[in-house]
Parts: sequence; structure tokens; C-alpha cells
Amino acid sequence: MNPTAPNHPGCGQVTFLGAGPGDPGLLTLRAVEALAAADVLIADPDVLDVVRTHVRPGVAADAQGAPQHAEADGPSNSADVPVLRDTANLVMAAARGGKRVVRAVVGDPGLDGYAADEMLACAAEGIVFEVVPGIAAAVGVPAYAGVPLRDARNADVRFVDARTADERCWSEVGSSDATAVVSATLETVAAAAGELVAAGRKPDTPLTVTVAGTTTRQRTWSATLGSIAQVLKSAKVLPSPQGAQPVIAVVGERGAADRRDQLSWFESKPLFGWKVLVPRTKEQAASLSDQLRSYGAVPSEVPTIAVEPPRTPQQMERAVKGLVTGRYEWIAFTSVNAVKAVREKFEEYGLDARAFAGIKVAAVGEQTARSLVDFGVKPDLVPSGEQSAAGLLEDWPPYDPVFDPIDRVFLPRADIATETLVAGLIELGWEVDDVTAYRTVRASPPPAETREAIKGGGFDAVLFTSSSTVRNLVGIAGKPHNVTVIACIGPATAKTAEEHGLRVDVLSPEPSVLKLAEALADFGAARRQAALENGDPVTRPSERRPGSRRRARS
Repeated sequence: MNPTAPNHPGCGQVTFLGAGPGDPGLLTLRAVEALAAADVLIADPDVLDVVRTHVRPGVAADAQGAPQHAEADGPSNSADVPVLRDTANLVMAAARGGKRVVRAVVGDPGLDGYAADEMLACAAEGIVFEVVPGIAAAVGVPAYAGVPLRDARNADVRFVDARTADERCWSEVGSSDATAVVSATLETVAAAAGELVAAGRKPDTPLTVTVAGTTTRQRTWSATLGSIAQVLKSAKVLPSPQGAQPVIAVVGERGAADRRDQLSWFESKPLFGWKVLVPRTKEQAASLSDQLRSYGAVPSEVPTIAVEPPRTPQQMERAVKGLVTGRYEWIAFTSVNAVKAVREKFEEYGLDARAFAGIKVAAVGEQTARSLVDFGVKPDLVPSGEQSAAGLLEDWPPYDPVFDPIDRVFLPRADIATETLVAGLIELGWEVDDVTAYRTVRASPPPAETREAIKGGGFDAVLFTSSSTVRNLVGIAGKPHNVTVIACIGPATAKTAEEHGLRVDVLSPEPSVLKLAEALADFGAARRQAALENGDPVTRPSERRPGSRRRARS
């Protein structure tokens, strides 16, 4: 950040930042930069989780500001004034102390009346501030709902806040044919529709209503101005304690149901809203979780294995020193954890990737190869076929005393690794130093809430990436409920799952976690399509009763 110089010595500055409508991916680059430089973060409760991941560790983060949900029912009243005043005072007090304050609001600061009042308060105090625009909910939510606000034939769009709209506002919008974007709540959206009909809009005018827009909790209903109350009642959305949730309603032909069927790109993702259990450590699960999110899923990472140093580190220390002194022709990495173990030992000795100069490096699969590249090492050998020890052996060259001056391979592995690779390398003429680089032990049980969700059907799917993840998850958390879709990375893992009484629904076509996620997405897409063809509502596995399930093998 390059903040403008403050008006007087010792004073900080305030950044009023738009955090968007809910999807963390909609934060702008400028917003992330401002958050990284913040000394104090003050955020609306609805976006605190969206923004605080981008601030430095130890930065004070508070949820403040006018409660979005509670005030969406009607105009602001005197009870709101202390909340606003307290927030403004908190912002200015931190700035007076020389802090860089980020004040994060839902959507865009320019459309937030409370933020505008706080800016005026800063201006009155002579406190320097800047504004980082965000994606307004009134624009971002319809885009995620598959409802374009304008097309080549119509460029007139009106934005209405149902909390503050007066009779004149309703009359102007109701008497026009403009697309109307109405900010309301579940409880008040039918009344807003009635205002538009009373002002001249036809009752059969198409209407879409979206709640929790841009998040995986998003849900959209298509109706008309005259039918929206009944549609929400039939969907059992109202009456509900959640009626104060904010919604974005779009009124006009661009929200017609037949158009949404073609344009609803977000809610039609194959795993939209699915809670998927990933029984791996956070580091191991990162790329897998990212891919699941791209399919619309909500991954939940639950470690079933904890990685610990070897009980006797001397063997590993000797091998790393031998790596530097030229003892080995090859080093073979069979997991991301092996790369991490060697990297940590390098750092302990003050070494870096240059120590691999002159040594051939093999990786058992794409993920292991990526972790090597992150370390600064480009593998010489990655399986061209099956991403496994067997696949690596298929491509591994036999020892040739003419071309290979050294006949030894360094193999840093887990304490419970199989002997397949060692036996295969020996058969190819190589000498192998099979070294325990790390130990794998059963992780601690997850929180009680997670255990109950696993056993009670709270998860839509579980991805098992090895037999040990099956055994350990059942051991520390219990068996997944029979409505939960079980996906396994290969036949051996599937066999272990079946031995534990689980019915396998999805089997990856290749032993790759990314292919496993893809296979689950294919399963979800087929399930969704079958529901649509049968005229049934599209539901998640956790929303249906136990019953027959299709066995999917790719």
C-alpha cells in the first residue's frame, strides 16, 4: 500500500473496503493488498471470515457494524444509532493511534449507508481514508444466479432497497419496464413484489429470488410477482426463523425461468453444496480441496494420519550427507511427505535445492512432482502411465555400469511403506538405501460435531485415498452413514472400505486424487441429470432418505 500522508503527525489511515457478496474469490487484488497491510481489521459480521484470512497473524480482527440481517426488515431506527456510533469511534480511535485500519463491509462501500456515515466522521476528524470498491451484492448475486440484468434490447436497470424505498420510488419503478433489482429479505420480498404490482407491474412479470448469493448455500427460486409468496411457502422456506436473511430479487423478463435453465452456471455445478469429507492432512488435501471447490463442493479436511519424525534419525542424517557427497545416482520420492522430510533435513543443514546437482530425481506421481518443483527441483522421471510405485518401475531404467557411474538409489519413505518399489529396483540391478524418513501414526479424533456429522449422514461424500485412510477414519470417528457417497482411489482401497461395511459408489479410473475428485463430480452430474429427467428436485445425498444407490465405476 501507498497511503496518502495523514493530515497531522501520528495519525494512521482508514481503508473502507468492499468485501463483495460472500464468495471469498470475489475479493479484488487491491482488497487483498490492503488487508495484508492492515494493523486493525473491523468487519461486518457477514464478511469477517471472508477477509480475515488475508491479514497478518496477530492483527486484531473484530466483527462490528450494523447487523445486516436484523435491519433488513424495515427502516433504520434509533436503536441502530449506538451501533453505528460505536463502530465509527472504534475506527477513528485506531486511526488516531497511528494504525492502518481496514473497515470491511458487505458488497461495495459506495452502496453502504453506514460506511458513508463513517467516512464523514473520519473526514470531520481530519483522518485520511481511502475506498477500495467491491462487487455489490445487487450485481454479483444475479450473476451467480444466472440472471443477466441487461441485454442488447434493454439497458435500463433500477436498484431498489426495500428497507428505505418510499411510495415515489415504488411508483417510478413499478410504472417502468426496467429490470428492477430489489434488496430485501425472505420475509419482505413478497411485500416488495406487492408494491410493484400496486404501482403498475403485471402480476405475471417474472421474478427470481436468491438467498446466500455467491456462496455454496445459494438458492434461487423462479416465480412471478403474483406467485412469489406461494412459491416460498410451497418450498417450505417461509415461515421460518431464517426469514430475516437478505435476498436479491430480480424483476423482469431476464429472470424468466426458461432463461435460468440455460444460464444457471453456479447452482448447476455437479457437486454444488455437497459437503465432502477429505480424510487427509491440510497440506496433502490442498489441491484436492481446490478441485472439489471448482465443482461446487464444500470440502472438510479431517486428518486421519499424523506424520512424525523417525524414532532414530541417524539413518536419515547419513543418507542426506551421502546425497551431498555423491553416494547416490538417484533419489526417489514416493510421497509429498517424503519431499517435506528431506526438505526439512536440508534446511537443518543449511542446504537448498542446489544439493541435488548431478543426481537424478524421480517422483511417484504428479502431486509429488509438484512439491519438488515448489522446492526448486524438476524431477527427471515421473511415471508416464499409472501414478504409483508400479508405474514408476515401468519407466525406471535398468542399471547400466557403462552409463551409470554409481549404482545406488536413495529411497526416503514412510515406516509402513510397501516393498514393491525396493524389490523392483533391486531386480533392475540397483542397490537401494531404503530409509525411514518419517513415521505415520493415527491422528487424534476430530471434534465431536464432526464425528456426529460422519455417523449421522451430515456429509454428502467421503473421498478415501488409501486403505489406511479408511481404517483410520473408522477408528477415530466411526463409519460414515449409509446415505454418504463413498469414493475410493483404487481397488485395494475399495476392498478395505467394503471390509469395513461400506458400499463403494465411485471408483477412480486411475490412482490419482484429482481423477478421484473428477469421478465424484461425474457421479454427481449423472445424479443431478437423473433427477431432472424424472422431474424430481435436485437434492444432495444428505438430504435424502437411505435407499438404493447407483454403483458408479469409471
